[in-house]
Amino acid sequence: FDDPQRLKLILNRLSWKILVMLYERAMYPLEIAKELGIHEQKVYYHIRKLIKAGAITVAKQEEKKGAIAKYYVTVSPAFGIELPKGYKTIERPPLVSISEQVQRFFREFIRRDGCFDGKIVVGSPTPHGPFKTSARDGHYASHLAFFLGQFTRMPEDFAVKLDVDVKAEKEEKNNLILVGGPGTNLLTQEVNEYLPLKFNMQPSEQGFLFGGLVSTKTGRVYTADAVGLVAKIVNPWDKSKRVVVLAGNKAVGTKACVLALTNLHDKTLGNYKGEDTFAKVIQGFDLDGDGKVDSIEVLE
Repeated sequence: FDDPQRLKLILNRLSWKILVMLYERAMYPLEIAKELGIHEQKVYYHIRKLIKAGAITVAKQEEKKGAIAKYYVTVSPAFGIELPKGYKTIERPPLVSISEQVQRFFREFIRRDGCFDGKIVVGSPTPHGPFKTSARDGHYASHLAFFLGQFTRMPEDFAVKLDVDVKAEKEEKNNLILVGGPGTNLLTQEVNEYLPLKFNMQPSEQGFLFGGLVSTKTGRVYTADAVGLVAKIVNPWDKSKRVVVLAGNKAVGTKACVLALTNLHDKTLGNYKGEDTFAKVIQGFDLDGDGKVDSIEVLE
């Protein structure tokens, strides 16, 4: 309603009851009177008010005992007052019920208006860095983005960047999600020294040698291709930001880490309580025998 007086016409107990009846099905006044047990003239009075308010209209007419009976229905399933300032965006509820652990894990990556706040960084597909490698795991970020889209809104700026572009544009002072190991993602390589579990990279005459993932807690060295690290740390370039690392010894290990944080997050984040520093060693497995990782185990 653009005129509150029209709304006032239907704000009567009997008018409202008749309006609800006409929403359920088309009826004529005598039929309404019989159903409510009141005089027909009283029904006509309220019908005229509802017509004046624009809340009901004639649906059809039939002859009944030599007279024309008009059947009335509501014009809309809802009525209200529209204020002149138009519409404004309200916070969108998540499409799915997200666990408390996931909400805690990504809380710095979600702005108050629900938009994603950060950059997803993948390795460049051209040879780069001290290992001169070409990243083949960047497409795993698409699966991660589907997961994030369940509880965050799309930001105004493009959210996915190559590692070389982040460095060239000096965008390290953002919340970052790094996809790919230190051999393919330069940002993962640079934050390696800040990780609770580190990738072993040793300089040599032939360049850098990659020696797997080393646990500082147990001293174990994980060299299997399908092993990787899911970690969250304080951003070393800006202490108010956070860095999430999804990095494998090889591309298959990175895929296992992406699965661990998306489809299988309950297993990975089960004991996460909101710590600034968090890390899990992940190993991927091919349970259905199709040659692709489809399950994970948390090794430590």
